Amino acid sequence: MSCLSKDFRLNSQKEFNKLYKSGKSWHTPTFVAFFMPKNELKLAFVASKKIGNAVFRAKAKRRLRAAILNYEDRLKEGSYIFVAKNQIHEKNFQEIKRDFNFAFKRLEVLK
Repeated sequence: MSCLSKDFRLNSQKEFNKLYKSGKSWHTPTFVAFFMPKNELKLAFVASKKIGNAVFRAKAKRRLRAAILNYEDRLKEGSYIFVAKNQIHEKNFQEIKRDFNFAFKRLEVLK
């Protein structure tokens, strides 16, 4: 089962706020990654209205989801939030993957 299925979604506002407030975070040029260790894997992809209209926000989240698929079998259990930045539209896919490598090394979340 893919880590992008509904079973692995971070849904509640309470979980989001807790992760934003007390989780580890790392900024890259294309996104901000938040992580908190837990017993299960939960993911969320966020693009605010600063990114642009609905088309640009959806594209930003699709690009983040596509990049995370390279790591789905190596991610530690926990809650993750990936918040897209404006620069995500200017970067190619290889640069986004490089940012994921960098963030995961700093957050120490790969098995």
